[in-house]
Amino acid sequence: MNWLTELKNHRGIIAILRGVRPDEVEAIAEELIAAGITLIEVPLNSPDPFDSIARLVKLADGRALVGAGTVLTVEAVERLAKLGSQLVISPNTNTDVIRRTRELDMFSMPGVFTATDAFNALDAGAQVLKFFPADILGASGIAGIKAVLPSGTETAAVGGVGENSFAEYRAKGIQNFGIGSTLYKPGRSVGDIGQIARKLVTAFDAAG
Repeated sequence: MNWLTELKNHRGIIAILRGVRPDEVEAIAEELIAAGITLIEVPLNSPDPFDSIARLVKLADGRALVGAGTVLTVEAVERLAKLGSQLVISPNTNTDVIRRTRELDMFSMPGVFTATDAFNALDAGAQVLKFFPADILGASGIAGIKAVLPSGTETAAVGGVGENSFAEYRAKGIQNFGIGSTLYKPGRSVGDIGQIARKLVTAFDAAG
């Protein structure tokens, strides 16, 4: 699949559901999709993450792209592939993870922080570079690194970004954002998650 083309069909907000439980993930995902957030990540340091991801894959059925975050090993990538997971997102630049993700025709979004990270990730086949933690680099810092990368390199900002900073980052050519505890944290109600999701979508669209 041409994942970069597919990414353009989705609003550039990735819901990071760190700590989500399998018994709540489907209701949360339905609320996110209804609000217009159709990129959903379950970090692998959540309770029973592979169970949650399997449920999401079945629920999404073409309506959303779903997968895992905090993917640190090739073994995890292979297990995700068997579940039908689509997204493989990491906090680091592990070229073995990136290459195996691409071999299995999944979407690769590794974490980078420096130009060296970025070029190593691209050489291994990464499709989107996740600058993390973005609030340390800032929009200008990411733009500075982006300036030396191949034209058209797709980027995402994760960590300390949200509705008040979308416009600043998008003005620098950064079009994708991972949103974690601002959107979801254990114990938050589905209704509250939906309300926050709609505010994020409104702010994202306005910043475009």
